[in-house]
Amino acid sequence: MGKDDDGNSLDRRVFLGASTATLLGLPGISLAQQQGPSEPDKGSEPATRAASQAIADFVTGFDLKSAPPIVIERARIAFVDTVGVMLAGSQSSPTDIVCDIIKLEGSAPVATIVGRPLRASPQLAALANGVAGHAMDFDLNTATQSVTGVIPAILPVAETTGSTPSEMLAAFIVAAEIAARLFRAAPQGWRNTSWHGTGTIGTTAAAIASARLMKLPAEKIPDVVGITASMAGGLNVNFGTMTKPLHSGRAAQQGVLAAMLGARGFTASHAALEGRGGYFERFVQKWTLEPFADLGSRYDLAEMGYRLKAYPSGGLGHTTIDAALELRELVVLDDIARIDVAITNFAARRLTDKYPQTEERAKFSGPYLAAYTLVHGAPMFAAFTDAALHDEAVRSLARKVSLATYAEYADLVEDSPAKVTITLNDGRKIERSKYYPSGTVQAPMSLAQIKAKFDICAAQAIDNSAAGKIYAMLSTIGEQPSFAEFWPLLRKG
Repeated sequence: MGKDDDGNSLDRRVFLGASTATLLGLPGISLAQQQGPSEPDKGSEPATRAASQAIADFVTGFDLKSAPPIVIERARIAFVDTVGVMLAGSQSSPTDIVCDIIKLEGSAPVATIVGRPLRASPQLAALANGVAGHAMDFDLNTATQSVTGVIPAILPVAETTGSTPSEMLAAFIVAAEIAARLFRAAPQGWRNTSWHGTGTIGTTAAAIASARLMKLPAEKIPDVVGITASMAGGLNVNFGTMTKPLHSGRAAQQGVLAAMLGARGFTASHAALEGRGGYFERFVQKWTLEPFADLGSRYDLAEMGYRLKAYPSGGLGHTTIDAALELRELVVLDDIARIDVAITNFAARRLTDKYPQTEERAKFSGPYLAAYTLVHGAPMFAAFTDAALHDEAVRSLARKVSLATYAEYADLVEDSPAKVTITLNDGRKIERSKYYPSGTVQAPMSLAQIKAKFDICAAQAIDNSAAGKIYAMLSTIGEQPSFAEFWPLLRKG
């Protein structure tokens, strides 16, 4: 990895002033149920504007002081977890390649790229940060990992606009709440499509966070949302390749771009979400506007939360890992004749039953994850290296692994239970089932575990002293008057 070029910092506010709009009631929105595209009534306010207007009012009217304590706490943990994972991912091959391209672009070096000495324009810094944040597949999961690109976008926008830590915290909260509504508008639709929520929902979420930091007035937010409707994308077929983290990078980059364009008067359809040929029709076809009615009165961060990932691999395989970890204490590897891993049909659409040929594919290989866990324990960074893929003990055991449908839970899509059954050479069977993976609200990580995860991630890019300061600042984000001392800590070299 070559040395990244640095540049001089630029501390300036380049965007529009703050809006004083307040959150308004939205009569009738809870009754708006869409089974397909609808046409607005002529001569009246189009019903299709309801969602974008609700978003605009919430983004500009949200007051951090009104957020419940648990929302603040979870938002702070999200910053800790995401920045830690970004530091680890900043040293990955996908991020190396993206940073090589950024250097060729020669953009203004005004925003920090996490874990690198390189600085770039806000858009390109967001791109690199977003790729780094998803490269390890270690980032928190909420509404199909739709907020993966949000903090990668927040950081360069906050740095270049001089935003306060409390403004950064508020930007994440409004983005997470909007992402949750976009998901809840069609949860089954999103789960059953080939679209990746990181790139679809995530692009709009990153734009919302950026717009909040840029202090866009309410009348410009629907344009920003409309712009992102034409930018959103990302296909699940690219799971297990470098393009999966690119979905996060592009979401962050395009979110920043959409907000910058909207701030300068760039227009888009205000019915882009619900209108004919629009976002919902193209991505999920059937939806409801009901989730947008409770913005500001109900917090998904409080009621639903998110899942912190205990292992740097595809989340739908984590219950398999948890079950295999328990079985590892009960068996001798040489006594194993067969391993049956039962998963849901939805998980089977993301996981493969093939032994992986690349580090990226290993994160989604059922036989590899089960075999590695039984041989070595929890699959952390060392599990996703070329040396690990050629470990003969893992290869040999993986040949005994078979993936099948978990009959009792076959059709679940909201949860991903797994059952691992080991048949011994003498015919005896030992099995373990896990319904919720480690890191969920049902099986939460302790603060010590969260700190331990941050530490191992940060150690991939920066020294212990810098890591400790970053952790302390993010754990209390919102209490400091300024983050001026924060940005240099994120850079390597």
